[in-house]
Amino acid sequence: MKRVLFYKPGDIRVEETEVPVPGPGELVIRNVVSLTCGTDVKTYKRGYRFEPPFAMGHEASGVVHAVGVGVTRFKVGERVVAHNSAPCNNCYFCKKGVQSMCVDQLQNQVLNGGYAEFQKIPAIIVDQNTFAIPDDMSHKQAALLEPFACAVYGTAMTHFDLGDTVCVNGCGPIGLMFIRMCYLRGARVIACDMSDTRLAMARKMGALETVNVAQVGDQAKAVRELTEDCRGVDAAIEAVGLPEVWNVAFNMVRPGGFVLCFGGTAKGLTVPVDTTKLHYEQITIKGVFHTTPAHVNAAFELLKMGAISADDFVQNEYPIDDIEKAILEHASGSVIKNCIVYN
Repeated sequence: MKRVLFYKPGDIRVEETEVPVPGPGELVIRNVVSLTCGTDVKTYKRGYRFEPPFAMGHEASGVVHAVGVGVTRFKVGERVVAHNSAPCNNCYFCKKGVQSMCVDQLQNQVLNGGYAEFQKIPAIIVDQNTFAIPDDMSHKQAALLEPFACAVYGTAMTHFDLGDTVCVNGCGPIGLMFIRMCYLRGARVIACDMSDTRLAMARKMGALETVNVAQVGDQAKAVRELTEDCRGVDAAIEAVGLPEVWNVAFNMVRPGGFVLCFGGTAKGLTVPVDTTKLHYEQITIKGVFHTTPAHVNAAFELLKMGAISADDFVQNEYPIDDIEKAILEHASGSVIKNCIVYN
């Protein structure tokens, strides 16, 4: 089979390897589609925390090719989608109810290898975060599960009430999913981005107001001017992964407001915080990472309901040999996501 391996920034290769064999409790899936992701773009450009060479891709869906001993929930030929992780439910953080911080999950149970013709799914993920795809759901729709689960979790962690104003900074795939979820939760959404194309999609997702940050001198001020008495938004979400945008989000919230920092930044970066503003305006800043099984399940139910559509998020199709082209087009911002398809 073919799979994609990362060797160093700017160097990813399609290589041949043996089709995996499932162990006890495991599945081997023949992938039908894999989607490009912002994390793949960052990995291509600057590497990742794994030691090279390592397999890439974590948004895929397909058909069960083989089942391991003890698997009873799935059978060969069944259409399935697997999330890319699952918590151990035994460590300190899992027992404290913070499964996104699971020690075992962070170290061992994050599944990469979605850019491949076949993929082995660990038993812990089969047990907790693998789903049978309904007949009326496309493989592209199902493959949105991982990023959408992150947006569902992040939105659930953002403090706002019905009718509040929320600004989402960044209209990439995750940002657009945040916009949709905030809209569905009853927020008045303001969206910020540098691309008119993505801002148009933000409006389709439910944003009432948009700000092209390339056309304003002070992004935070421009957003505050869209709120009553220019007091600022009730909550601001950062979905870009740049420290300067974290700071912009901090400066656009009202006193007592809430800032969610979701976009992952490069290692070693820091953000200066106006301590007087933080203290006297009682602003809450919260970092959120990844998701939990409860929110993965919620995301899958929302996908079945059509809360978002692959027609809006997935643009062009490429064979696996053109993976670099697919990732670079994603990086250019001319598409929301691209799709790798397998024969």
